[in-house]
Amino acid sequence: MNSGVELEEEKRRGGEKGKGRKGEGVKRREGEKERGRRGEGVKRGRGEKGKRRLRAETPQNRNAAKTKRQNYKIKTFKMTIKNLSVTFLLILLAGCSSGKSQKNKAEEQKWSVRMANTVMTQADSLIRYVSGKPKWAYDVAFLGMAIDRLGNEDPKYSKYMEDWVNYFVHDDGSVTDYRLEEYNLDRIFPGRNVLTVYQRDSRQKCKIALDNFIKQLETHPKTNSGGYWHKKIYPWQMWLDGIFMGSTFMAAYAREFNQPEWFDAATRQTIMIYEKTLDPGTGLLMHAWDESREQKWCDPLTGKSLYPWSRATGWYLMAIMDILDCLPADHPDRNGLISILQKTSDALLKVRDPDSGIWFQVLNHGGREGNYLEGSGSAMFTYVFAKGARLGYLDQKYREIAESAFDGILKELITVDEKGFVTMHNICGGCGLGGNPYRDGSYEYYINEKRFDNDTKGVAPFILAALELDR
Repeated sequence: MNSGVELEEEKRRGGEKGKGRKGEGVKRREGEKERGRRGEGVKRGRGEKGKRRLRAETPQNRNAAKTKRQNYKIKTFKMTIKNLSVTFLLILLAGCSSGKSQKNKAEEQKWSVRMANTVMTQADSLIRYVSGKPKWAYDVAFLGMAIDRLGNEDPKYSKYMEDWVNYFVHDDGSVTDYRLEEYNLDRIFPGRNVLTVYQRDSRQKCKIALDNFIKQLETHPKTNSGGYWHKKIYPWQMWLDGIFMGSTFMAAYAREFNQPEWFDAATRQTIMIYEKTLDPGTGLLMHAWDESREQKWCDPLTGKSLYPWSRATGWYLMAIMDILDCLPADHPDRNGLISILQKTSDALLKVRDPDSGIWFQVLNHGGREGNYLEGSGSAMFTYVFAKGARLGYLDQKYREIAESAFDGILKELITVDEKGFVTMHNICGGCGLGGNPYRDGSYEYYINEKRFDNDTKGVAPFILAALELDR
């Protein structure tokens, strides 16, 4: 039986439950009302959209919508064109930047490398650098020799020369385009490259070829005074060029194979031609000497030719440098060669063009009509002065003169294209004496021989000068 208190408590809890059930009912009714209002709103919204669609269906609204879509397409097309234009411009700029980058990269290289790279780009093989049938030619060999000096930079430069030698020299030692009985000193000079290859791998074919060149020199015709004829077809004549072509090989062969008699032969030829071609008044050397005095190009009293050709003197001075490289320190003619080098170099300073710092085709006629600043002789003198100063044969002032002369060559004779390739201008193609057609050795003859760009005989000493000056 419940107490009164318990009855009161039970009534109170029952009241609270009733109140709870009433509240939940109210909430349910309010939620249903809210959902009803939302449904009505959705219906009204859908109705409004429907009304708008109905309004858009009018002709005016359809045209406006069509125009809007067309404008959007036009705008999109223009944006596409604009993006394509920007993309094309970026590609174009990238290409220009790449080309500029290539040129800048080339400009960072030294002149020796830049010129060698130009040669090797123009002809992937030295065999093909000069057009026409490949020839066993001194000038191509000289270019190969110069490029080979860059072998420490990259073996490809030495390979360029070595491939040329291996093309001409066969396994039995025979040499394409060489005939001993031709008796031509120009054909001896490439033997210096054969010697270089032999020193690297001792190939027997190279030794046979080298010995054959010496056999030519053993029987080569000479003047009555003992000087080698320049060529069999030019009897009784000694040319300055011949010392570089023949005597430098003699000296190199003598050192390599311990045959000192060829040192004596080399120095004897070098001193003899100096005495035969020297102009005592200027200290300059004339191009050639005819012992017979029969040639129209020579002075009938002395046998000397009449003009000092720039490159002939260049060949001669380079020959002295190369012979000194090989000659024993105690050789009796060593000091005599150094004296000749010094005297001739001093004479060259007197005829150097004061404005450009380089030399004319005909050395002692600077400024005369038709004469011009010539590339090969100028590069040869620059090389000789720099090397002579380094080795102590010449006064140290010649180093500064060489630097200045190289600057003059760059300014007057060198151009560089947009790819960074180098061109040397105003290089005399060649000058000789006599022959058929006859070359009379006149001033007009020397200045009118053809000039060429990047001729071997200018490019090679340019590379050597740049190497010697580290430029």
